[in-house]
Amino acid sequence: MCGIVGIVGTSAVNQALYDALLVLQHRGQDAAGIMTCDDGRLHLRKDNGLARDVFDNEHMISLRGSMGIGHVRYPTAGCSSSAEAQPFYVNSPYGIALAHNGNLTNAVQIKEELFRQDRRHINTDSDSEILLNIFAHELAEYSSSLEIDEQAVFRAVEGVHRRCRGGYAAVALIPDFGVIAFRDPNGIRPAVFGFRDSEDGPEMMIASESVALDTLGFERVRDIEPGEAVILMLDGRLLSQQCAERTQRSPCLFEFVYFARPDSIIDDIFVHKARLRMGKKLARKIQRVMSKDDIDVVIPIPDTSRTSAMSLAANLGIRFSEGFIKNRYIGRTFIMPGQSSRKKSVRQKLNPIDVEFRGKNVLLVDDSIVRGTTSRQIVQMARDSGAKKVYFASAAPPVRYPNVYGIDMPSASELVAHGRTEEDVCAWIGADGLIYQDLEDLKEAVLKKGKTHVDRFDASVFDGEYVTGDVTTDYLDDLECRRNDGAKSEQGAGKQINILGLHNQV
Repeated sequence: MCGIVGIVGTSAVNQALYDALLVLQHRGQDAAGIMTCDDGRLHLRKDNGLARDVFDNEHMISLRGSMGIGHVRYPTAGCSSSAEAQPFYVNSPYGIALAHNGNLTNAVQIKEELFRQDRRHINTDSDSEILLNIFAHELAEYSSSLEIDEQAVFRAVEGVHRRCRGGYAAVALIPDFGVIAFRDPNGIRPAVFGFRDSEDGPEMMIASESVALDTLGFERVRDIEPGEAVILMLDGRLLSQQCAERTQRSPCLFEFVYFARPDSIIDDIFVHKARLRMGKKLARKIQRVMSKDDIDVVIPIPDTSRTSAMSLAANLGIRFSEGFIKNRYIGRTFIMPGQSSRKKSVRQKLNPIDVEFRGKNVLLVDDSIVRGTTSRQIVQMARDSGAKKVYFASAAPPVRYPNVYGIDMPSASELVAHGRTEEDVCAWIGADGLIYQDLEDLKEAVLKKGKTHVDRFDASVFDGEYVTGDVTTDYLDDLECRRNDGAKSEQGAGKQINILGLHNQV
């Protein structure tokens, strides 16, 4: 998962891009990058680390210009290197920089085509570099003069959609022209745009989530449509065109469960309200399958599950209480490479408040259960703090299948629910009872029927149905080999140094 942002302003945009990356930091903690353009000259800073650590005052001064793009990243396969931090750049045609959120499911095939047919060399393992080179090649095919034409850009995006499969949202920058954004034809990965007024005229912004627009004072206009391209022109105009045949709008369901910030709006769905409805649905299931009188207190696992847990407790009429204090300087645990570091970080990340557990039957609520490692340790923490019984509820159904569209979920064999029944998972995490959200209830909670244009969700991590229709058993087998902890440990042994030019301050 990654976060992207693009701004065309009337004055320097370096601070605004940096502020947006801070807001989108939850979407990627591995690397950050910004590229700006000033009088046709590109300026780049990118490296591994959090945005606050990648950029200092000297870097910000060097990032000159009134338009730019930014990116926060974590890798979906293996360990990262600074060479794969984004944005990426190619110098022909015109000079193009690109930042990307998602994953191409036909990346191997396209990489071969780029070399054999288009004579383009891909220097990293990142499919973002592949996406950039596809866009660059298509733009060269449709450009016939030194002056870039917006119709050539739209036709180039059509070529991207024709050749690329998977889930993706991207922002691209072309010097002396503007910022382009496009979204995959299924709308799996999110992207939104908005405007704000300045003394010198309107300014335009694109981001992965609406919360980035809100924070910077931009008014959200709408989501980019699946298959649509949007151009933010330097003269303040916004142009848009549908560049792929409309398919069913299929946003990623796991965005609403876990990744998106609760104060974001994705495809006209308020994430916070969706999570409230998840809690209400889960409360109804608990009433059906067990006695609520056996629960003394509802305790959320910080932070994403808090909204659902509060709603669940209110609907059950059971006391809600904070039972864990979170160390906010520890990253998300299932993102971390290697099981040993993941286990260590859970104890560093959460500390129980003993008085909330001692002598009580507690219901722990989390947004989902992925590997189960965190859940198992949290259950044990509750027992060590004196809980009589520990029940566990998940606001999402069992995660049994890998994500192939840009979320760094483990390989299938490392998902605790893969090949296990719910009773097996309950025993594995050591709980006295386990309640999962039903998939149809989750869809209904998020869908808000009659008030959104969503046709269906990509719920592949729950049901194994991949909406692009091109995910084969062979593909999943290869994914298993690349994503398991052993592969990540091997790939992490040889990190490269980023020596890209273009005023990239290392």
